[in-house]
Amino acid sequence: MSIEHFSALAARIRERAADIFPEVLALRRDIHLHPELSFEEVRTTALITDYLLGLGITPEPPLLQTGVVALIKGGNASGKATVIALRADIDALPLNEENLHNFCSLESGKMHACGHDMHTAMLLGAANILAGMKDTLQGDVLLIFQPAEEKSPGGAKPLLDAGLFKRFNPSAIIGQHCFPNVETGKVALCKGSFMAAADELYFTVTGQGGHASAPHKAADPVLAAAHIITAAQHLVSRVAPPHEPAVVSIASIHGGNAPNVIPRQVTMSGTMRTMNEELRSLVQDKLRQTVRHVAEGLGVEGDVEIRKGYPVLYNDPAVTEQAAVVCSEYLGSEHVLESEPIMTAEDFAYYLLECPGTFWQIGTGSPISEKGNTLHSPTFNPEERALEIGSGLLAYSAFRFLDLLKA
Repeated sequence: MSIEHFSALAARIRERAADIFPEVLALRRDIHLHPELSFEEVRTTALITDYLLGLGITPEPPLLQTGVVALIKGGNASGKATVIALRADIDALPLNEENLHNFCSLESGKMHACGHDMHTAMLLGAANILAGMKDTLQGDVLLIFQPAEEKSPGGAKPLLDAGLFKRFNPSAIIGQHCFPNVETGKVALCKGSFMAAADELYFTVTGQGGHASAPHKAADPVLAAAHIITAAQHLVSRVAPPHEPAVVSIASIHGGNAPNVIPRQVTMSGTMRTMNEELRSLVQDKLRQTVRHVAEGLGVEGDVEIRKGYPVLYNDPAVTEQAAVVCSEYLGSEHVLESEPIMTAEDFAYYLLECPGTFWQIGTGSPISEKGNTLHSPTFNPEERALEIGSGLLAYSAFRFLDLLKA
């Protein structure tokens, strides 16, 4: 199809996205008022289901206890329909909201502090737009409202293990994530490795307790833990090549309960982030050796349990290049940025192991950033105008990619 056709289509979708913005805004605020943690998203699942049914879209039989999968069947496909997948995550985080607006979380200790309420509302908005234009779709659109992105092992892998992609066989998948450091109205894309593999670290240092006035009669796990922290966080600079990003951070330490008692045991936890699987394995092996040897040298026992988390999120270069063109057509090229890789993690990575696709940053920030308006903060407060932009962009991307995939 001609660029004139898609230019007219983009204008039509922008108009429709503006028309339904109040509805999408209300959906976002409803979800924000009632956040639910990973694999507990019962109310959110019901809200999504009811809204889709109201659009004439019947959700598929559930693959997991929470979450929704639905297929919008296009009316303009020839032969076997091409499928483009669009994904949003639906779970909240375990923290208390500290914002002052009139739709703060009603659930103690739960908040949509990572924008999943925005993601869900945007995909519902895109579903609304697509449902009204489905007869002109060049294929089918798979809507994935995924539970449990925030809690490893996440909801993406269980969905895939349950046969999601085997059943629907998408040719490409697109996802987007709110980012307050990107100005509203803009998107940022990154080809190749975009988000890190994330592993959880759990250390146990066991010695011999004793009186703090006589440390020579004890085997001090506190001292050993301090040396392990230093050695572990120096490890990256002596194992990872200088051009390869990697992080080891010890984020908690617990041991002892009195100022004059050397405890028997100290526990610590932390995270490890890497951008390729070879370096990931190397740092894991070196970390185990380092903990064991440092502990032995100080007369205690040291152990580290490494719980493998999400893999590296690798954006298919060809799909990402196409996405940059599509986003430029819809937003204007001046609103499409190139992103650097970042060390946060996302279980969207599992989809990209099975299917080519891309995951971009959608701006929810203002030109002058507000203090505390960061992801996973109790004062995270995304610009809601992004809902209109994100809904329309997802809908346009579905149309455009179905045409590109068919070519």
